[in-house]
Amino acid sequence: MTKFQELLTNLDALGMNKMHAYLPDYLDDINAQQLTFTDAMLKLTDIELSWQSELQIKRIVERAHFPQEKTLKSFDFDFQPNLNRQEVKEFQSLAFIEKCENLVFIGSPGVGKTHLAISIGIEACQQGKRTLFINCHELLVRLRSAYEKGTLDRSIRRYSRYELLVIDEIGYLPIDHDEANLLFQLINARYEKHSTIITSNSDLSAWIEIFHNPIVTAAILDRIVHHAHVIKINGKSYRLKATN
Repeated sequence: MTKFQELLTNLDALGMNKMHAYLPDYLDDINAQQLTFTDAMLKLTDIELSWQSELQIKRIVERAHFPQEKTLKSFDFDFQPNLNRQEVKEFQSLAFIEKCENLVFIGSPGVGKTHLAISIGIEACQQGKRTLFINCHELLVRLRSAYEKGTLDRSIRRYSRYELLVIDEIGYLPIDHDEANLLFQLINARYEKHSTIITSNSDLSAWIEIFHNPIVTAAILDRIVHHAHVIKINGKSYRLKATN
């Protein structure tokens, strides 16, 4: 084995995969440009660090369980002219997370609520925030299962630790009395500690009919909207647009 092959083996052993892949071709540049050892190593380590950062972000995004990847760049603001474009784009700064504020997107099916929630969630992942995306019905099924197994406290602690929790589609399916109580416990555990993004096709005033529990509904709303940006999207469905 040559010394160069030994070097590549060492890079593999150290997990420096990008340096391993880049080094053979880079040797010609080093010789042609007569780079110093320091300059050459600086570039190689910069490449490796950038690659490792990309892998870390990719892992964070995968763990967030987004149903698909969406960005604000791909959102058609012209199709929803009543939406405050600047306000929504400002959410990418994640200042709302630093302030432990919530975002609530309300609108009819297909207007882009989930698209916006996903795109902001992915931005949070790219900035290193521990994030989870979950459908409201799936969340309630998991909480009920944990309750029945006697592990509800542990489950609540798990969901409350996410720096950003995205709960999609509140109101698409009815929520019974017990499920409302479970959701309240989670919202209460996150209150003024971490941010939550919620999408719903129902106005907040209609949530009493969804939860079938006026007292708990009031308590949930109180904690969600106390520090929140409520964005109502009054527009047409993108899905209907696609069929025209």
